[in-house]
Amino acid sequence: MFIELFLLLILDKKVLNSFLNNAKFEGTRGMLVTSTSPQTIQKAEGESVTLGCRYTPSPSDSGELDIEWSVVSPDTTQKDQMLISYTSGTKYIHGDHALAKGLSFVANDPSMGDASLSIALLSPSHSATYQCKVKKSPGVDSHKVSLVVMVKPSAPKCRVEGGELVGEAVSLHCSSARGSAPLKYTWRRESPGPIPPAATQNSATGELKISNHSQSFAGIYLCEVNNAVGAELCRINLKANKPPNRAAVIVGTVVGSVLLIFILLVFIGLLYWKLSGRHRYEKEFSNDIREDAAPPESRSVSRHTSRSASQHPQETYSQVSSFNEGRTHTPSINSYGPVKYTPVRYDSKYGYAV
Repeated sequence: MFIELFLLLILDKKVLNSFLNNAKFEGTRGMLVTSTSPQTIQKAEGESVTLGCRYTPSPSDSGELDIEWSVVSPDTTQKDQMLISYTSGTKYIHGDHALAKGLSFVANDPSMGDASLSIALLSPSHSATYQCKVKKSPGVDSHKVSLVVMVKPSAPKCRVEGGELVGEAVSLHCSSARGSAPLKYTWRRESPGPIPPAATQNSATGELKISNHSQSFAGIYLCEVNNAVGAELCRINLKANKPPNRAAVIVGTVVGSVLLIFILLVFIGLLYWKLSGRHRYEKEFSNDIREDAAPPESRSVSRHTSRSASQHPQETYSQVSSFNEGRTHTPSINSYGPVKYTPVRYDSKYGYAV
């Protein structure tokens, strides 16, 4: 009996201490910051965003209210970058960097429990982790949110690779020049029905591959590119052309080759005829020059003739006639006289007598 009473007193004491501790904790729990926005927010370039930061002070928090918004440095050894603050009823913008542009408190009076931050005209440089810190001595609490600013995909371009011939391979390509990764490409056919199962597409590269093109693949295709903040699309009309007649192509090739050879032979013949005529003309012209040219003077006299002339002198005859005015012509008497000869000289240059 005595033992039961002792145990009951011990249990009651524990219950009493637990109640007292809970009451003490409730009275000194301090500042509490809450937010309904997600931990990570994705927004498109040019849009605006609100980073939520609502707080509830404790009755025991009687100090001066201090609110701070800052960018958390990814390097833990570096200081955080202060953006905007509220102290003693005054708002402050810290620094003139790009992140501070367009910042403002959502509430006109942040001391009423709403310290949410608004950012207008977002750019990729606003991508960062933001921290809201509310302090009212002795209570203090904070909240972090990550903002990712993405670029919407630009309007893609659709193109066809291949001749769109039946029986051959054809590929449809879709690409967007601008947009934050990851970009996802999706092909679908608007008419006359869905894409045949034989076609394969790559959502990362934007290629739709058709290994054996047929009439069933012809139609209007649509390509959509999207990321987390936007989507764009383009259209293209895929045709199914019949392949050309191979026999006609072969015949045309043969005829063209024969015609080319014929033209080449005619050209060679004309060139040969022209060159031959020119050579014949030059030869005839050369012969004409040789026939019209005077023979060269003979400077050589045989040694035998010279010696004979020197050993057997000959007489020369000359007929002299005179005409007298008013008289008849009478021939004159021929006179003979001795002939004077010059000695023969031997020329060593030509090797004979001159």
